[in-house]
Amino acid sequence: MKFVDATTIQIRSGRGGDGCLSFKRAKNLPFGGPDGGPGGDGGNIVVFASENTDTLLTVAREQSYAARNGEPGGGRQRKGKTADDVVIKVPIGTVVYCSGEEVADLVEDGQTYLAARGGKGGLGNKFFASAVNQTPQEFTYGEEGEEKKLRLELKLIADVGLVGFPNAGKSTLLSRLSAARPKIADYPFTTMQPQLGIVSDGYIHELVMADIPGIIEGAAEGAGMGVDFLRHVERCRFLLHLVNLCPIDGTYSLDNYHAINRELHKFSPVLAQKPQIAVGNKLDLTGSEDSLQWLREELKIPVIGISAVTGEGLKELRIALFELLKQYPRT
Repeated sequence: MKFVDATTIQIRSGRGGDGCLSFKRAKNLPFGGPDGGPGGDGGNIVVFASENTDTLLTVAREQSYAARNGEPGGGRQRKGKTADDVVIKVPIGTVVYCSGEEVADLVEDGQTYLAARGGKGGLGNKFFASAVNQTPQEFTYGEEGEEKKLRLELKLIADVGLVGFPNAGKSTLLSRLSAARPKIADYPFTTMQPQLGIVSDGYIHELVMADIPGIIEGAAEGAGMGVDFLRHVERCRFLLHLVNLCPIDGTYSLDNYHAINRELHKFSPVLAQKPQIAVGNKLDLTGSEDSLQWLREELKIPVIGISAVTGEGLKELRIALFELLKQYPRT
C-alpha cells in the first residue's frame, strides 16, 4: 500500500430540511389547526482517528466529501429525517488544519473532530401557534451547511525516532531490534516511507521505534525528501541518532552527526532540543573502532557502538533505550 501522510480535502456538511406549512384536514375538522413539522438536520462531516488505518491514501483518493441534506418536515407534525454523518477515517496521529490553523490533533483511537456541522432543520408552522395566532402562516427554511477546505497531516506517534543520513543503517537496526521488516539495500534512500517497529525489553515493557527516511543537508529547505518526513519525529520522546562510522562517500562521521542536527534545528528548534542517544554503527568494518573513539572524544557524550549486521552492541543499546524511557515518560 502506498504511504500518504498529507492531503488536502474539500468538505461540505448537509443543509437542514425546511419546516412544513400545513393544517389539519379531516371531516370533523375542516378548518383544523396548524400541524407542520420541523425539518431534519443536515449531516455532519466527522474526522475519526482509527488504529485500523496507517495512511491517508484512501482519504486522498476521495478528495471531496459531502453530507446529505436533512429531509423537510411534513404534516401531522412529522419531523423530517436527519441525514447521516459522513465519517472520514484517518490514522492516529493525524493533525487537522483549516485556513492554515491547527484545529484538531487526533492522537487516540476513536478520537473524533466535528469538522463541519450540518445545518439545523427549519421549524414548521405548528411551532408558531399561539392563543393570538391560531392559524400561523410562518415556517422557517433549513440552515445551510458548512463548506471548508481541510489540510490533513499525519505525524507518527513513536517513543523513539531514528534519524541519520541515508545508508546509516537505520532500517537494518529496526529490523534487528523489532519484528518490522523495512526494505534494506546498499544504496541511499532505501526507505521511502516511515516504518514503525515494536521493541521489547524481553520482559513486559515495549517501546515504539520509528525509522524516518534519510535526511540530507538542506532538507529543511526542501532538498532530498525535504521536510515531508521531518514532521514524523516531532512527537517522539527522544531521538536515536545513528551515525555511520565508516561512510564510503568520503565524508566524516562527526561532520554527518552535526549536519543532521543542523537540519533538525532549522526545521524546528523544539525538535532539535529533544534528548538524543548517539549510536555509532558498522563496528564490523575496518577502521570503525578508531572512528567511534574519535566521536566519543569530540562529542563529549556517551556514544554506543554497534553493528546492526552482526548484532554487536545491540543488547547494550536495548538496555539504554529502556533506561531513557524511564527518564522521559509519556505525556
